[in-house]
Amino acid sequence: MRYSRLFLLLFVVLPVGLSTQLQGADKPNIIYIMADDLGYGDLSCYGQKLVQTPNIDKLAEEGMLFEQFYAGSTVCAPSRCVLMTGLHTGHCYIRGNKRINLPPEEQTVAEVLKPAGYKSGLFGKWGLGQEGTVGLPTRQGFDEFFGYLDQRHAHNYYPTFLIHNEERYPLKNVNPNENEDGSGKATEKVEYSHDVIVEQMLQFVEKHHAEPFFVYWADTIPHANNEARAEGMEVPDLGPYAETDWAPGEKGFAAMVARLDANVGRLMKKLKELGVDDNTIIFFTSDNGPHKEGGRNPEFFDSNGPLKGIKRELYDGGIRVPMLVRWPSKIKAGSRSQYTGYFADFLPTAAELAGVSAPENLDGLSFVTALTGNPADQPQHKYLYWEFYEQGSRQAVRFGDYKAIVEPMGSNHIEIYNVTEDIGEEQDLAEKRPDLVEQALAYIKEAHVPSPDWKIPQQKKRD
Repeated sequence: MRYSRLFLLLFVVLPVGLSTQLQGADKPNIIYIMADDLGYGDLSCYGQKLVQTPNIDKLAEEGMLFEQFYAGSTVCAPSRCVLMTGLHTGHCYIRGNKRINLPPEEQTVAEVLKPAGYKSGLFGKWGLGQEGTVGLPTRQGFDEFFGYLDQRHAHNYYPTFLIHNEERYPLKNVNPNENEDGSGKATEKVEYSHDVIVEQMLQFVEKHHAEPFFVYWADTIPHANNEARAEGMEVPDLGPYAETDWAPGEKGFAAMVARLDANVGRLMKKLKELGVDDNTIIFFTSDNGPHKEGGRNPEFFDSNGPLKGIKRELYDGGIRVPMLVRWPSKIKAGSRSQYTGYFADFLPTAAELAGVSAPENLDGLSFVTALTGNPADQPQHKYLYWEFYEQGSRQAVRFGDYKAIVEPMGSNHIEIYNVTEDIGEEQDLAEKRPDLVEQALAYIKEAHVPSPDWKIPQQKKRD
């Protein structure tokens, strides 16, 4: 069973299938930027009208924009587990936000890249292991970690500490009612965690720019501080949105996105100053769909764009996310892709970029071929799969143009949509297309492997 297997890694110089455009090139630096709770409609390049994101939009202008890319899950921890291990939520170890530690036998992207000579740094939110456990990033292949281990701790933008490698890094904030995990609401707000994390990330890039590096910048913006409730969109200043007549939560959200955008610009400037911009591939995405927390309403900015649903739902608004990839001279500027992929694809893609073999039996596919301008030759998924254990549980599968949602898990209550023609998932085809129902249920049965840590909730019998 793949759930607890030990991978055998075979490393080679150039794996079969590597695009001929990449052969002979230096190993590219790899940067993966992941926003937190940023919706499909929250970027200008995806149609946002009220919040401007010029630096992030430039990634699209100079690279490739994906229209049908999906997160690993509809909440934090499992989405990150899918990203790091290349396994979907029917197979991966961490399938929800429960505090479970990633075990040593699970191979992460950082571990896969290490034999290729990469220095790997993680800056931001980890969510896959607690203090003093085997799940720490530095015990999962990363050479440096700075940020939050615990997703609840990461709610707090003014914590009294962050984690540097395996030690607590004190900050000057005061939080008199701080929880054991570091969450809460500060009364003296001195050091904004996002800013401190960005500075550490830029230092890592400068320190390691002469060797191949992998940076996983897992920022916490624009997640809300749930413990601060209606005042949860914590940000040092409201920037260009201070004088709007918007509600405080909406102003805070916009200011957070603007701050993230400005720091993407700082990173781009740093790469150019160091002379490594041309040989650096940058991915930009979000861990799941937009939230309705911290005093904001995702409908105000139309954060899910044309999609239905938000975070914690398996309609596309909860899992279809922005994906921008920029790599000068390798990826055609201003291009758009219809490749249907998800976070599980990142590990095999990074492996191919680095010239090493990925672990066997992954759920992900390398999409280097799509990136380098050969979409007709790009391998395609038979299906994409998700399962979610909160709110009574639900499952979803995307196959071809169709998407099925089963709620609760294991039931016969199924909805089916053609998400290419019906992007808003308004026309349920389940009654008219029993053939699609049969196919979807077969895929779902194939994809779900039971785990002792993740039990399908018992459903009450209906009259």
